[in-house]
Amino acid sequence: MSTQNMPYSNINFPSTRMRRMRFDDFSRRLMRENQLSTDDLIYPMFVTEGLNGREPISSMPGIERYTLDLMLAEAREVYELGIPAIALFPVVGTDKKSDDAAEAYNPDGLIQRSVRALKQAVPQLGIITDVALDPFTIHGQDGLTNDQGYVINDETNEVLVRQALSHAEAGANIVAPSDMMDGRIGAIRQALEAKGHINTRILAYSAKYASSFYGPFRDAVGSSGNLGGGNKYSYQMDPANSDEALREIQLDLQEGADIVMIKPGMPYLDIIRRVKDSYGVPTFAYQVSGEYAMIKAAAMNGWLDEKPVVLESLLAFKRAGSDAILTYFAKSVAKWLAQA
Repeated sequence: MSTQNMPYSNINFPSTRMRRMRFDDFSRRLMRENQLSTDDLIYPMFVTEGLNGREPISSMPGIERYTLDLMLAEAREVYELGIPAIALFPVVGTDKKSDDAAEAYNPDGLIQRSVRALKQAVPQLGIITDVALDPFTIHGQDGLTNDQGYVINDETNEVLVRQALSHAEAGANIVAPSDMMDGRIGAIRQALEAKGHINTRILAYSAKYASSFYGPFRDAVGSSGNLGGGNKYSYQMDPANSDEALREIQLDLQEGADIVMIKPGMPYLDIIRRVKDSYGVPTFAYQVSGEYAMIKAAAMNGWLDEKPVVLESLLAFKRAGSDAILTYFAKSVAKWLAQA
């Protein structure tokens, strides 16, 4: 029977059999379009005050807060696993939180001391520092607020500049403004240039959404209690928007960003793809705490097989266009890849 008039017929079959190249492992490997390696990984780490202490984070099984001395040992292990960089997040006590977030730019603050110690202990490990005020404000917002509780932009930028400069002066390789204030990338870039920090890179959280996936992270840094019933809708992006992300990224690139970040990751793979296709710049993604907690909880309950699910999820980031991924699974992934 002729197939010429049959709708949707594939006249190339059986000359073309898509499954042929899937038949053997070697041919699947030869045609594989994307690869995951340790070079793609960044390990987020939480540092806290004190000595010889580690605190488990109940909503993030397997992840802990470390005092600086123990964090140095952890960082050495990260480097030995071949992971290029870590991202540092501070956990400070209530005595270090204030309305003006002055502790954020204290030259002897927790992050500043941590960066200096890391650069002495593991000089080749890339150090990324978070530039945002939420760990240091009594209200848990990423910026300063007015009497109505609204996060004020320009005054916040002044503090962010001081914070970023203090990180650069301590030796941070990359400062990462995650606050979503307008104009802060340009202000930080100008300040870094003026102070001679011409090679300090800026990783701009350009498309950071007002997501519900951040809960465990806020537990980890101690800002969830301060935030209370508040939210960050007035400065973080609406999850419904896609075109707006491209505008944000274009502005940050024009202001001097070297790398752009999309956060969260998995629910926003379409944004990663659009950004990479539109600008072709270094594009990072954050597999955030809620994503980690979901996979980890399912694995612990026997509902998912952790290793293949994690590797598949990270490969999806690569396929979407991510050059690197911040993931709490980084150490595990590095070990799995070494065994492959």
